[in-house]
Amino acid sequence: MNFSNIILNWYAINGRELPWRQTTDPYAIWLSEVIMQQTKIAQGTAYWERFIKRWPNVQSLANATEDEVLREWQGLGYYSRARNLHKAAQQIVDLGYFPQTY
Repeated sequence: MNFSNIILNWYAINGRELPWRQTTDPYAIWLSEVIMQQTKIAQGTAYWERFIKRWPNVQSLANATEDEVLREWQGLGYYSRARNLHKAAQQIVDLGYFPQTY
């Protein structure tokens, strides 16, 4: 058995059920990556759910004001993440798609 199969088998048994793992939507996955930086899963999941409910797609997040995003972010700390998330959403909308490379 190769290493990747070992990891996949481990995940099948031990992996946690998280809402962003139930989707292939790049926005929902990206949002989880930003929110979960230096954040406990239990706390971050609640924020992710609030963001997804309020701004269900990158266009709606891009159209929000920075103040709205910062208010929703309140309590997570590291507010530069919220500002950068908002700016990146605007850039993605301007570009017309999520970048495929980095």
